[in-house]
Amino acid sequence: MSEGAGQGGVPAFAERPTELLVEDAYRFGCIPLALSALCGIAGWTGFAVLWLGLALFVGAFFRNPERAIPGDESTLVSPADGRVIDVGEIETADGRKVTRIGIFLSVFNVHVNRAPMSGRVVDVRRSGDAYLAAFNPDAEQRNVRVDLELETADSGRIVVSQITGLIARRIVCHPKVGDWVRRGERYGLIRFGSRTDVLLPAGAEPTVRKGDRVRGGESVIARLTSGTAA
Repeated sequence: MSEGAGQGGVPAFAERPTELLVEDAYRFGCIPLALSALCGIAGWTGFAVLWLGLALFVGAFFRNPERAIPGDESTLVSPADGRVIDVGEIETADGRKVTRIGIFLSVFNVHVNRAPMSGRVVDVRRSGDAYLAAFNPDAEQRNVRVDLELETADSGRIVVSQITGLIARRIVCHPKVGDWVRRGERYGLIRFGSRTDVLLPAGAEPTVRKGDRVRGGESVIARLTSGTAA
């Protein structure tokens, strides 16, 4: 989606990445591909196949498929591909009650993240210094993470959290404070295994359960009711 005016004249975020393969695929995939070619030339067929397999895995990891975005502006779509590992109410640091939906991404899932709902970026917070396994209870608070906070058209607030895992080492989050991000737009990614959480206002109605498989931008994970508070 091209840059321009968003809701109420707010600058529209320029969706990215939009290419079929994220550019990281070429940077990380060229080495095993070159090694595969060299091993093939040397006659080391087994090693050639091994390196080729790794190159293909890297390409698959950084795939970035188009998705049909369902529903309307009261419908929240999944920010990531993966498995739902948490659905429930939690208390934030400032004492607010919110509904959290946590999604675990394995190395076989698409790792490009999408905005679950349209909104103006009011904050982008980076924190944490650890790389614990996503299922470690301490990972939520200690792992490197980026929290993208959006203010919706009706002044509600949602937060999308990109959280690193045991082997994830970099979070990419493109939007800046003031940008208007549209529902289902791609806005960043996490490399090599991770977790993505969505914090919704108390009263939001989750449409997924723990254990469900979801697809970024395509699976509906919650709906906001008219009486949902910010």
